[in-house]
Amino acid sequence: MNAEKIIVLATRNKGKIAELSSLLTGFGLEVRGLSDFPEIEDIEETGETFAENALIKAKAVSETLGLVAVADDSGLEVDALGGAPGVHSARYSGEGATDAKNNARLLEEMRGVPEKERTARFRCVMVAFAPGGESIMAQGAWEGRIALEPVGEEGFGYDPLFFDQDLGMTAAQMTREMKNARSHRGKALRDLLADWPKFWSRATLEK
Repeated sequence: MNAEKIIVLATRNKGKIAELSSLLTGFGLEVRGLSDFPEIEDIEETGETFAENALIKAKAVSETLGLVAVADDSGLEVDALGGAPGVHSARYSGEGATDAKNNARLLEEMRGVPEKERTARFRCVMVAFAPGGESIMAQGAWEGRIALEPVGEEGFGYDPLFFDQDLGMTAAQMTREMKNARSHRGKALRDLLADWPKFWSRATLEK
């Protein structure tokens, strides 16, 4: 096993792993998810910001496995809701939250809000952490608005409700390639990879 080529994505979310793996294609990296490492238990996200949660996850996975870990924390910020659900996006509908339940709650909260006031954005903060403690952070945002009803079958999370006004479709109507080109996660990862050579050089020196 060439540890230098292994990147552990600190998530079990299959949709997120698929997105990030496709973005990493061409960099010669072997991408693993947490499902490949059953010894890693669920990591409690105790941070109050996306940056804090991403760092918590990346650091915990890297230190446990002795490999470079990449973690992101991302969510949906809706202006009419004061930035909610934000860091609570995955658990917006409470205990036992699912994508469908979260979307249903969002639609209920947005009932009666006129189209021009339904502005929102996906935000992502991504962290790469090496066993020696070296880390880098990047972020990205994707502007759009909340649709009146779910549309599309692709993607995951709030994708069926997130309408990209430039393309005239929801994130759930896009191919993976289209979404990666525009998404908050794609932007964050591209920024992260731009700093990767320097990051890896510093991480190697710490060994």
